[in-house]
Order: sequence, then structure tokens, then C-alpha cells
Amino acid sequence: MKNIIFIAPPAAGKGTISDILVKDYNYEHLSTGDLLREEIKSGSSFGQEINDIISKGELVSDEIVIKLVTEKLNFLKDKAFILDGFPRTLNQAIKLDEMLITLGVTNNLVAYLDIDLDTALKRVLGRVICPKCKRSYNVYNEGLKPKNENICDDCNVLLEKRSDDTEETFKVRFNSYLENVNPIIEYYKEKGIYKSFLANGDPKELAVNIIKEANND
Repeated sequence: MKNIIFIAPPAAGKGTISDILVKDYNYEHLSTGDLLREEIKSGSSFGQEINDIISKGELVSDEIVIKLVTEKLNFLKDKAFILDGFPRTLNQAIKLDEMLITLGVTNNLVAYLDIDLDTALKRVLGRVICPKCKRSYNVYNEGLKPKNENICDDCNVLLEKRSDDTEETFKVRFNSYLENVNPIIEYYKEKGIYKSFLANGDPKELAVNIIKEANND
């Protein structure tokens, strides 16, 4: 089964699809944002370095992200994984490739989740997230609502809304992503590992379609 590298606009459903792939197909989910937060929380000197950078409002370097991903993949051994949140630029894609080749990780699928702005906006305005396990829910989607209002099904804690999940800020994020993603798409197309999936419909059906492609040799 191929490893999956997600590239997608905001609110395309990476978190939801990742949850399904983890639970139903035994994937390991590597979110670069979570890896950074975990390292900071650990209290290590490396975590302190990352925290100092973020506290200054600066971007964490590609080298730091690559180091975290490398350490995590070394720990996972040969388990199939999902990479979410990286790469976001062509340079990051190239550096990620170099790292994966060094580790001997070559069985990869780059999955682009294609979604229109209106659908994505409706998702983001209804999105709430568990602060503990990071599971994402949506109050406007019957299939994605929590069983109990505003409570995580798994952790039994209050769900939270992201501070940047407003219509104005979301449209800026969405359009900015589309403006910058084409070089990454072309790079992976040339490598022959790119596949686009429509992400407007049912997430479970989408997960099945991704798995079919991940099992296609």
C-alpha cells in the first residue's frame, strides 16, 4: 500500500480523510503542524528552538520540518503513512523527495483534493475541532456532526473553532493556496505519482477512491 502525501486547499478535507484512513486502513497520520506542537510540548532543546521561532512570528525552516518528519519516519519503520501539511512550496517538495529517497521510501502517492471555494467555505464556517485528538467535525453536515453537541466523540471534551475560520480570512487563504500550488502539482505530475480527486462529496467514498489508487501498482 502506497504512502499518501496530501496537497489540498484549506477545508478540502485532509483531516477528515486522514481520520478514515487511520481507522479503517491502519495508516499513520503525520501532520507537520502536530509534529511541531508535540516537539514544543516535549520541552526538548529542539522544541524550545522551534517555540522561539514561532513566538517571534517567523516561519519554521524547511530543514526543521524535514528533521521532524525524518525522525518520525525512522520511528515508524515500514508502516504506511499519510503526510499532511508539507510540502507547501516547490522547494519543500524537492527537499522532501531527497529525504524520502535517502530513507528508501519510494512507494508514494501524491493526492490532490480538488474542491471549489463555495463548498470549502461552507465546510470551514461549520468546522469544529477537538483540541485533544485534533479530530474535525462539521455542524452543518449530518455525517460529520459529533454525537453530542459540541463534544468530541472520542475524547469527551469541548470542541473548538479555529480563530481564522472566518469568511474573509478563509477566502484569502484559499485563493493564496491556489495561486502557489501549481508548481508543486507540475513537479509531481512529471514524477508520475500525482492523482487528483474530487473532494466535494462523501468523505468515506473519497477515502475508498484514494485507497484504490494507493493499491494500484
